[in-house]
Amino acid sequence: MERFGLDTIRNVALLSHSGAGKTSLAEAILFNAKVITRLGKVDDGNTASDYDPEETKRKISINLSVLTCQWQGTKFNLIDTPGYSDFVGEVKAALRVSDGAVIVVSAADGIEVGTEQTWGYSREAGLPALILVNKMDRENADFLKVVKEIQSRFGNKCVPVQLPIGTQTDFQGIVDLLELKAYTGSEMQETEIPSSLQGEISTWRDKLVEAVAESNDDLLEKYLDGQELTSEEMVRGLRNAVVSGGVVPILAGSALQNVGVGSLLKTVLDYLPAPKEREVVITVSGKPETSPPDEAASLAALVFKTTADPYVGKLTYFRVYNGVMASNSHVWNVSKETEERIGQLYSLRGKSQEPVTELRAGDIGAVAKLSVTATGDTLSARETPLTLPPSVFPAPVFSQAVYPKGKTDVDKMGPSLARLVEEDPSLAVRRDSDTHETILSGIGDTQLAVAAERLQRKFGVAVELSLPRVPYKETINVPSKGEYKHKKQTGGHGQYGHVLLSLEPLARGSGAQFAEKIVGGSIPKNYIPAVEKGVHEALNEGVLGGYPVVDVKVTVYDGSFHPVDSSEICFKIAGSQALKKGMAQGQPILIEPIMNLTVTVPEEFTGDVIGDLNTKRARVQGMVPQDGLNVIEAQVPQAEILHYAIDIKSLTQARGTFTVSFSHFEETPPNIQQKIIAEKEASKT
Repeated sequence: MERFGLDTIRNVALLSHSGAGKTSLAEAILFNAKVITRLGKVDDGNTASDYDPEETKRKISINLSVLTCQWQGTKFNLIDTPGYSDFVGEVKAALRVSDGAVIVVSAADGIEVGTEQTWGYSREAGLPALILVNKMDRENADFLKVVKEIQSRFGNKCVPVQLPIGTQTDFQGIVDLLELKAYTGSEMQETEIPSSLQGEISTWRDKLVEAVAESNDDLLEKYLDGQELTSEEMVRGLRNAVVSGGVVPILAGSALQNVGVGSLLKTVLDYLPAPKEREVVITVSGKPETSPPDEAASLAALVFKTTADPYVGKLTYFRVYNGVMASNSHVWNVSKETEERIGQLYSLRGKSQEPVTELRAGDIGAVAKLSVTATGDTLSARETPLTLPPSVFPAPVFSQAVYPKGKTDVDKMGPSLARLVEEDPSLAVRRDSDTHETILSGIGDTQLAVAAERLQRKFGVAVELSLPRVPYKETINVPSKGEYKHKKQTGGHGQYGHVLLSLEPLARGSGAQFAEKIVGGSIPKNYIPAVEKGVHEALNEGVLGGYPVVDVKVTVYDGSFHPVDSSEICFKIAGSQALKKGMAQGQPILIEPIMNLTVTVPEEFTGDVIGDLNTKRARVQGMVPQDGLNVIEAQVPQAEILHYAIDIKSLTQARGTFTVSFSHFEETPPNIQQKIIAEKEASKT
């Protein structure tokens, strides 16, 4: 088995807007590396990376896919990522374990929302990047127009290192601006440079030389002196500039026609960094330390994805940063503080798994059937436990209630949802104690719909999704009193309990309180706990819509008892009924949860977003400009933003983002209150 080390591996994330051609590009790379014998197509559902049934059905990538191949003595770990924004968690996981990125842009569609987002994510992660202008064979393809768009959005450090030969149906190949050579066809045969391109080649070559020179003081001095940079200086200068993020090369190609793909592979090999060039941040004894990766060091591997594979069970994806992990060994899970037995290690190519004896520092692979290890855990040696920072996933912003469809699904639903969250940490599951619903939260509606399909396919659990109920509460506006006498006479002992309560409203957020002020033994002390129990049971279901009662102090101050007929159950019933009477006399109202909403939008959408918030009973608290964006702070009723993840996408062409957190409860307006109570009553019939 060929051994690959820190300088002969490239870990590269493929990023783009949905539909720009990442998966087709990955397919062409595997074909060129002679790993596959024919090019699969996304529309036919037969590509190496989109193998999940939901992916073939929807014709989009949903999961990240690790695709390994070898080319010119180097091992490439390509990570094909979803372009659809609901699956951003997969993108974040891929970026965490990559050393470089290829951002794919459609030559016909130009910069799209997903392009901007993935560019931002790669910048956040500090990854060197290349940009491939793909689909040069498509109608309306325009390389130079897309280049200008890239430079206006992402800056002049993005410079072409290639120019296309022909365009649309005439697209044949590329001119390399570094070598000043032309290549055509899928085999990239060298050919003469077309004379019609000479002027453009000269212009863009000058711009490339200038960009390289500006990235290095010595080269800049030579350039400003009017001296020509040598070929070696250009190659070395460009590589250093790309690795440092000072230059982002732009390439041209067509993944479907497999033109320019070999040239892209060469550019990745020559200009994107090997693992040895990327320092590793490791926490040792609670202190973060930065050092170059080292095969001879103690093991440090990060788990970045977990899947439930129908054939091999749980499959754990990881990257080795230091040391070597061997098949059939033992490692220490630092995060869980427990030992794990490592079985057979695999190198991955989509759904196919190639057994390997070991994975060395810088490499990516997988292992099946680990017992406790989850995404984000660090695997290390017990003697020298090291911790790697995990991927940071976006907070869930869209929630739906999950209901089992049949009796057989009830018991399986909870454990299956837990396994689903283990696979995708951008999902979250919780039980709402107020509405008694199971709530599944994620990034958007498509992600949750896919999650429901996955529950059915992988775990055999059929569920229905619906908007969650809003946890309204009830309280009173004015002090009141409630009295109830529970009296029944039957054969033998009767039933008797008599309770008088006083109710007073409390400040918002105070909850419900119980007190007793019995004087003279009108209710014996041993019956007071029964009264309290009855009161608390009644507090769970108010008099308006059956919502829990809060922010009220209930005091039992008087009553009476019968020496023979009184019992705890009698005083419990009396306490419960007295509270309901007191609530009815206290001008009961509904209160609703108010949320803190922070919306980040491009300036041009600000007016639309604020206008929409005004229709949602929101109170805009302020707005702060930030790098061409506006950050809008508002408070808004939860009931108005149950769909907000969908609304913000349509309002801002998916360019807006938001976070939401609970603030407080406040009184529901009377007209809304009437509507809620009427709907609640209708649901009972």
